[in-house]
Amino acid sequence: MKKMEWIFKLFLIIMYCTMLVNAQDKPRGEVVGSPKSGFRFEFLLELDDVESKIVSLAEAIPANKYKWRPDKGVRSVSEVFMHTGDVNYLLSAAVGVKIPDGVDRNMEKAITEKSKVIEFLKSSFEHIRKTVMKIPEGELDKSAKLFGRETTIRGILFNAALHLHEHLGQSIAYARINKIVPPWTAAEQARQQKNSRK
Repeated sequence: MKKMEWIFKLFLIIMYCTMLVNAQDKPRGEVVGSPKSGFRFEFLLELDDVESKIVSLAEAIPANKYKWRPDKGVRSVSEVFMHTGDVNYLLSAAVGVKIPDGVDRNMEKAITEKSKVIEFLKSSFEHIRKTVMKIPEGELDKSAKLFGRETTIRGILFNAALHLHEHLGQSIAYARINKIVPPWTAAEQARQQKNSRK
């Protein structure tokens, strides 16, 4: 009997420790009531990843490169980041969430200062995250319109993910042309170099 009690106590300790680890290992941006499975859960995981990369790249590019553009008539570094944030708000509006006062399409050209661009980017990601949290899973197939064509709320969120990755790729190209290694690549290279010394 004592052996069974010991096994039961060990089981409870393991369960308690597992709960503690899981509580400390929540994905960034998770709030109470966030989905644990389904399309919204997958979207939010992708959003966390792409936000981390876009924001860290925006922080890694020096302020004196924010006005750089690869050619005349092409978006500058700051304009790409501002456009990315702007569309986060625009696509949220397409599913029925009001764009906050003070956010408008002219900001892409008006805001070029690095700290303000990064602040706008971060707030736009938080806005689209909250938008997704408000959408009931059962409404994802509800009809919606995007740029005049018929789609669904799921389709709009799918477009949001595609748009973010499109401009992540563009931003990586801009950084590489300016001899800036993306932070996540630099971290992986440093890790590999450290391991090769062992």
